Amino acid sequence: QVHLKESGGGLVQVGGSLSLSCEASGRDFSRSAMAWFRQAPGKEREFVASITWSIGATYYADSVKGRFTISRDDAKNTVSLQMNSLQLEDTATYFCAGGSDWLTDRDSSYGYWGQGTRVTVSS
Repeated sequence: QVHLKESGGGLVQVGGSLSLSCEASGRDFSRSAMAWFRQAPGKEREFVASITWSIGATYYADSVKGRFTISRDDAKNTVSLQMNSLQLEDTATYFCAGGSDWLTDRDSSYGYWGQGTRVTVSS
């Protein structure tokens, strides 16, 4: 059974940093694109960042570009999201996703999802 387990969420002040991690089990994701999405209260889920296998090409939403960094460690079957200069609007539940054949922001392309980890940015 495939599991994606996020960790690292929490409470942080505006301007602070958090690092999220997603550990995958039950399937080898080393040849799949991985991604992070988020969903704020009362809003639809939105794309944050994605990363391919092999060369590790990345793609970011405009709202996080320059502040967030996605990375992966295929030996450990993990994908991480380093979040810097956090803003109030970054408050959301963050979801790890995997299994896409290409680098994309479309959530329908990812067949596997974690349960999410909550990030709250306070003033």
